[in-house]
Amino acid sequence: MGLELYLDLLSQPCRAVFIFAKKNGIPFQLRTVQLLKGQNCSKEFLQINSLQKVPVLKDGDFILTESPLSPLPIPVSSSAILIYLSCKYQVADHWYPSDLQTRSQIHEYLGWHADNIRSIFGVTLWIRVLAPLIGIQVPEEKVKRNRTYMDHALQRLESKFLGDKPFLVGQQVSMADLMLLEELIQPVALGYDVFVGRPRLAAWRGHIEAFLDTELWQEAHGPIFNILEQMTKKTLPVPPPESQKNMLFRISKIP
Repeated sequence: MGLELYLDLLSQPCRAVFIFAKKNGIPFQLRTVQLLKGQNCSKEFLQINSLQKVPVLKDGDFILTESPLSPLPIPVSSSAILIYLSCKYQVADHWYPSDLQTRSQIHEYLGWHADNIRSIFGVTLWIRVLAPLIGIQVPEEKVKRNRTYMDHALQRLESKFLGDKPFLVGQQVSMADLMLLEELIQPVALGYDVFVGRPRLAAWRGHIEAFLDTELWQEAHGPIFNILEQMTKKTLPVPPPESQKNMLFRISKIP
């Protein structure tokens, strides 16, 4: 069996892995794991990742999950998987530059990203979709607080990492840009456009969209951009009881 990627395209890290593999022509077998249906709790998936998280890379007998210490069944960071794919398939150098200082800048950003972007921007999906799906309303003060956190994070992002550059690290797109893009696209798809009033960030997004072809963009982002319509039509699956318990715990932890 060749390379297998276990993904749910509602997940930001999963989309980053999917786009990266597709854009670089890396052959893989897509194993869709629908989190809303609780497929991450199935016996079959538990044999792949006992912590019930995606994305997961399986390359023969080698499995890479990069699972954090959290007990929650939420998507995890994809950086280890992207690094593995970059090195094994020898993709274009701009994705994960061989220059030590440039590569270190990517690591610097990815470390900051985990605490300041990933932990904040993913909350929008919980507020707009996941909580209502199981009959929970996130208090308005938490919604406002999360938007304040997002605004502060974007200010730091622009001042520290982006500046006046076309991309986060130098003059070409890297895996850091791809991971950031997917986090920022998520609230946009859910009705909160984080690019409004931020011309430098909007220009950065334009550079990446121009780099990705339209077909790949639509394939990767169709599920997340259609999710509010599915909510309105009540066509989204209601998570099974074994998933709802962990979801309630995650919702309770929204600051």
